[in-house]
Amino acid sequence: MNHPADEYQWPACTTCSRALWENELGRRACRMCQRRADQDLEALAGPDGLYAALASALTPGAGGSEARVSGSRSAPLPLRLEPLSLSARGGVVTVLQTWLVDWHDQLRWAHPRWEGGLQEQLDQVVRALRTNLEWAATEHDAFADFAVEVAALARSCRRQVTGERAERRISVACPCGGVLRVTISTPGARCPGCATQYARADVLELPIAARGMAA
Repeated sequence: MNHPADEYQWPACTTCSRALWENELGRRACRMCQRRADQDLEALAGPDGLYAALASALTPGAGGSEARVSGSRSAPLPLRLEPLSLSARGGVVTVLQTWLVDWHDQLRWAHPRWEGGLQEQLDQVVRALRTNLEWAATEHDAFADFAVEVAALARSCRRQVTGERAERRISVACPCGGVLRVTISTPGARCPGCATQYARADVLELPIAARGMAA
């Protein structure tokens, strides 16, 4: 007699929770999530990329309206801190380099060596990550974390460059009573109450949480 616990569960993408196609079985992430990560990496690199464009958003008044403080009598900062933190060491370049070192450790390769300034290093690490993206999406157990972090870096850079506001988070309700805080770009989310993992399409179909529900 079969028990519910013995029922086979079709593998799902660890990033968006969508059920994998038959030709994706054995992978950690679906090809759509791999392609999104590749596009985010591509958007960051190069002389016309988002990272290079951060230089134009460093001065007060550049980028978005959040750079200007209405009615302030104090002198503006000589540089805006948000794009500076993204472009400086410890920001975008360092985060991506940390991931590449992790991948090299997983593959038992020697650690990569960085050459040139931060822009050159950014281009190098992006090129290496994109080259090994197929392996990571297939084999690396933390590919979902990588994809989410790269997407967040690309969004943060884009907001600083274009002045685009951060996506508004909304609270949606799980049938168990748990509340999930999501945005329109959320790849998927796990309910803090019952631990149900929702794919992107499913979590966006959940009803708006009533005001006062515990998050």
